Amino acid sequence: MKISEQIALVTGANRGLGKELAIELISRGATVYAGARNPENIQIPGAIPLQLDITDPNSVAAAAKIAGDVTLLINNAGVMTGASLINGNLDDIHAEFDTNLFGTLSVVRAFVPKITINGGGTILNILSALSWFTSANSGSYSATKSAEWTLTNAIRLELAEQNIRVAGLHVGYIDTELTAQIAVPKLNATDVAKIAIDGIEADKYEILVDEVSRKVQKGLSGGVSALYPQFS
Repeated sequence: MKISEQIALVTGANRGLGKELAIELISRGATVYAGARNPENIQIPGAIPLQLDITDPNSVAAAAKIAGDVTLLINNAGVMTGASLINGNLDDIHAEFDTNLFGTLSVVRAFVPKITINGGGTILNILSALSWFTSANSGSYSATKSAEWTLTNAIRLELAEQNIRVAGLHVGYIDTELTAQIAVPKLNATDVAKIAIDGIEADKYEILVDEVSRKVQKGLSGGVSALYPQFS
């Protein structure tokens, strides 16, 4: 895919990785719709602010009408509450599933007809190393990202005949507001954005950003004991 020829939509583009993805796309010549609940918060030179709440079907439908020329969709918008599946607040768990899974699916369903009419294109879902692994403080979030990984694989199969390539990006913790309260080593969002767009340009189906993601992926074939040695 030649990035300079694309008309892209990045969801959750008002901050963090979404903002850096939009900036990187613009730097490579793409036209970019920057989606956010509050488009007045979009501060990206050259971007087209677009009101988009991915949990609101009316907002998604309105965005699809405005940005009907899209050929590259990046589903970046997401939330992380830190909720436990056993003891966490159910409202927090619903919020994560409504955004990370059902919100992403809603945007995909709205924009697939547009991308198809425009001759095909690419969808990139921003996933996580936590799609494949979980920890005690990420149960709900990991469950949503695991489901989004399966969604990514499923729509890749469904959309191949429509000339729509579907890719997933797996990455560890990124230094953004989303992970501000988590005391672990974090990646620079600008660097992650560059790797993500390089992967799209190279027509990759799966983009693994860091060693954490590569290590976890390798551990999948080893079963429970490989990923969770305390249960070996």
